[in-house]
Amino acid sequence: MLTLSGKLFKQKAHIQLFICLIILYLSFADENVNVIDGRPSTEFRGYYKREHSLIKPYQSAGLDIPNWEIIGGTMVMQNEIRLTRDARSQQGAIWNKVPNHARDWELVVDFRVHGSTGSLFGDGFAIWYVQEPNIPGPVFGSKDYFRGLGIFLDTYSNHNGPHAHSHPFISSMVSNGSLHYDHDKDGTHTQLGGEESGCEARFRNKDHETFVLVRYVGNTLSIFTDISNERTWKLCFRVDGVILPTNYYFGISAATGDLTDTHDLISVRMFEQEYARVEKPFETNSDKIEPFASNFAAPRDHVPDKKPSKLGWIGTIFLIIIGIVVVVGVLGFGFIFLQKRQERSRKRFY
Repeated sequence: MLTLSGKLFKQKAHIQLFICLIILYLSFADENVNVIDGRPSTEFRGYYKREHSLIKPYQSAGLDIPNWEIIGGTMVMQNEIRLTRDARSQQGAIWNKVPNHARDWELVVDFRVHGSTGSLFGDGFAIWYVQEPNIPGPVFGSKDYFRGLGIFLDTYSNHNGPHAHSHPFISSMVSNGSLHYDHDKDGTHTQLGGEESGCEARFRNKDHETFVLVRYVGNTLSIFTDISNERTWKLCFRVDGVILPTNYYFGISAATGDLTDTHDLISVRMFEQEYARVEKPFETNSDKIEPFASNFAAPRDHVPDKKPSKLGWIGTIFLIIIGIVVVVGVLGFGFIFLQKRQERSRKRFY
């Protein structure tokens, strides 16, 4: 039977072991994130995986693209794959047919978003790593309640309240199939890393190529961008404690609504990364891992915003002026009518 001092010693040992495990876990997080920031975006790391990549020329002898599935209104052109035209209510996607077996990887996406409108445009596109591909839906052209990872390049703010950032904005979400992406709140209810995680990226209507790098190494998700044509990577955000399984599928989708944009995909390059992992008991079967993130905005109920008047301040002023004119007209007509009536009354007495 343990004495009181023995129990305290045992509890202390458990606490020390727990702290050591945390330190060990953090020490094996991706240490190359800070090294990549500022490095040339033309510099690639790891083993190039052709079966998960998409480069020109896209098509083989036939009309199909090897290893890729075209969904929705996607059009394969000579120099780009057009996910949506600059028109309303468009959806398009392209999905890799080969499941990914690499635990650690990088995905480099070359894209272009452009449109004829200057200030109002939308909706954006998404980069996916999910269990179920090829399913159209309301989340930038793909399904809601997905299992896996979504990276959202959102060009329009649907949130009626104040934002701490402007759009276009890049954010992400990890889901085990139970979480809803709230488009009306721009996904802030389930945003990976919390509502403050993400970055502004003004990638629309550029006359040069724009790139995003998705890096998943050592249970750390890092997003880098090359938007300003400096040919160097700039860290967008980093989130530790992201658990993703193997055997999921890569894909890119886009959508427009009442607002429009053209969403073009130029290329996708995937690289398997070498990384000395310390496998945990629940990670031995990597294809059975449940998608998980230790740091994300807590899910909460959707509360509709009070939408501002569709008329705007110019329309409101115009209505006020019309109202004043109508009131003045009615009063003027009434005054003239009373004057005429009084004149007729006087004539009767003469």
